Amino acid sequence: MPFKKITEQSSPYRHLEKMPVIDILTNINIEDRKVPAAIEKVIPDIEKLVITASDKMLAGGRLFYIGAGTSGRLAIVDASECPPTFGVSPDLVIGIIAGGKEAMTQPVEFAEDSLTQGWEDLKQYNINDKDVVIGIAASGTTPYVIAALKTCRENGIVTGCITNNPGAPITEEADFPIAVAVGPEFITGSTRMKSGTSQKLILNMISTAIMIQLGRVEDNKMVNMQLSNEKLFDRGAKMLMEKTGITDYEKAKTLLAKYGSVKKAVESL
Repeated sequence: MPFKKITEQSSPYRHLEKMPVIDILTNINIEDRKVPAAIEKVIPDIEKLVITASDKMLAGGRLFYIGAGTSGRLAIVDASECPPTFGVSPDLVIGIIAGGKEAMTQPVEFAEDSLTQGWEDLKQYNINDKDVVIGIAASGTTPYVIAALKTCRENGIVTGCITNNPGAPITEEADFPIAVAVGPEFITGSTRMKSGTSQKLILNMISTAIMIQLGRVEDNKMVNMQLSNEKLFDRGAKMLMEKTGITDYEKAKTLLAKYGSVKKAVESL
């Protein structure tokens, strides 16, 4: 069956400029509710990628996300949240966006069209066959991402992808393709909406599941989180009290400050 780009199909809603605000909001919400149902269908594909990536990272590898535009921004957001949430090195999960840091806040013309820059950007991190690279592209046709994945595979590096068009070219360069069909966007072609939401949810699932496999969560607690503000310090002290039976809040805070994480404080006792 020929590849059909769902993300570019016309919105089922017409004359949005004439639509009352309450209807705009209601209809966006109706469309957004379709996203979790679409993701549910591809959970087995996500599982395969998570298991492989976890094994690679337990053996000393890293996880890379690479994308352009909204997809690249979401990649960097998810990667940047792993250190404060799970207390891992910022070198363990790395997000790369076409056009570099400038592209986080404004478009960089033609950055996504390069067939060589994606691999060059990965090489900056000494990418190797211990690592896993996940390409993210709603359309599934972004040259920057596809070419990077192709070169990764030529160098024996495991690849995955997240796209919103089943059968898209990017899936041919992914060992573990994830194609979640959320349907046409509320505004035709605006993939920052449902497509972007699906990518964010899937990235949450991937990174969270991997971190649990890596032992960065105990019970349901972020025992390795960075104590970077008073709210997190307070949360950590209460976790420590719960896990150890310490009843003195100030003592718990003192231990936490000394050892730097709930996990290390518990181990000290």
